[in-house]
Amino acid sequence: MTESPHPFQTLTPTFIMDAVESQGYRCDCRTFALNSYENRVYQVGVEDGQPIIAKFYRPGRWSAEQILEEHRFCFELAEHELPVVAPLTNAAGESLFRHGGFLFSLYPRQGGHAPEFDNLDNLLILGRMLGRIHRIGAVKPFEHRPTLDSQSFGHDSVALITERFIPDEYRPSYTAVTAQLLEAIDGIMADAGPLRHIRSHGDCHAGNILWRDDAPHFVDFDDARMAPAVQDLWMMLSGERPRQTAQLAELVEGYREFCDFNPRELRLIEALRTLRMLHYSAWLARRWDDPTFHSVFPWFNTVRYWGEHIIHLREQLAALAEPPLELP
Repeated sequence: MTESPHPFQTLTPTFIMDAVESQGYRCDCRTFALNSYENRVYQVGVEDGQPIIAKFYRPGRWSAEQILEEHRFCFELAEHELPVVAPLTNAAGESLFRHGGFLFSLYPRQGGHAPEFDNLDNLLILGRMLGRIHRIGAVKPFEHRPTLDSQSFGHDSVALITERFIPDEYRPSYTAVTAQLLEAIDGIMADAGPLRHIRSHGDCHAGNILWRDDAPHFVDFDDARMAPAVQDLWMMLSGERPRQTAQLAELVEGYREFCDFNPRELRLIEALRTLRMLHYSAWLARRWDDPTFHSVFPWFNTVRYWGEHIIHLREQLAALAEPPLELP
């Protein structure tokens, strides 16, 4: 029996250009795929103008309401002159379009390079920008987009891997370590007490920040959700504890120029890191029917991968038991 083609396989250059031209642009037949696996993103050449970016959303992931809520958040930030790359709108003021069964949006092309998180001056600037973003993000909640929590990122992820992916020889080890991790995460979150959840970028790593003219530009709010403020800070920390403490100090100093920061959230950093690790494996598993994932992530779902993954989870269990970072 022949397997049905994956929906993204219909995104041929002709299809992409037809979609872009449906919004009034005239393409010059140049299309270039960018690195994006959850969705599909292309740079498309436009006659008599700069290339634009076309983003085709993965069918079934977000509803139209959830995507539009992300767009409205970007527009709100842009209106306050924050350096975010917001979607383009058509003459009717629309930012989300349909073509051939796909939802898609268009963006201006933004040049730049990944920021250097080892540069403390850069972190001070990034802290200021995130403080301004979060000050706006705290004004009202998302109504349609989800909240980052241990159930969806942790418990549900572990359940999927346990039921369908973990090899039998690693099942006891995986079950034991993830049970300990989830218990520890739930305990940390309970001990932290009530925390403010705000509209956040949600996936604020170096690949989603473009540095240009000594300033950051935040892109790809696709994972925007309600989360504690520290979710947008911790991915900028790296290295040994003294180095992370210095990085954190610069980030929070800049952040507090525009927004309050609750130091109790620092206890969440390793819990959030662990949830990201669990969620990442489950994300790969959920997308394993997409042929692109087999070519880009050939190491996933191998015996070696699961063995190393369990080692990393055990290391993370030790990290959860360490005292949290503290501001100097």
